[in-house]
Amino acid sequence: MTHLDVVVDHTSPQAPFEQVRSQVEGLIRGGRLAPGDRLPTVRALAAELGLAANTVARAYKELESAGLVQTRSRAGTVVASGEHAAAAALAALAARYVAAARQAGVGDADALETVRRAQSS
Repeated sequence: MTHLDVVVDHTSPQAPFEQVRSQVEGLIRGGRLAPGDRLPTVRALAAELGLAANTVARAYKELESAGLVQTRSRAGTVVASGEHAAAAALAALAARYVAAARQAGVGDADALETVRRAQSS
């Protein structure tokens, strides 16, 4: 199960379910969550965030309606494959590549040149 970096601001005028929905959507579209990643159960996330289970359930339902997640009876809620999946997967791979290049001491310009060379081969 994937840990979600979601924070609910109880003083915000935005409803808590919408805060959860938008943050999870951002994680998916930004590539931090990839197709097949399992989300915490409604109850577990609700307990972690100090929310009612119905609040998290509503956020998950809206994400499912948008085609971003799917609920499977025994597997729970997972990030769905869909039109967002390719962009999200590419963003995740790019982030990993940048992190690995920097950790190896490769500068950003050299890392980009490596990508350009790979594109032309």
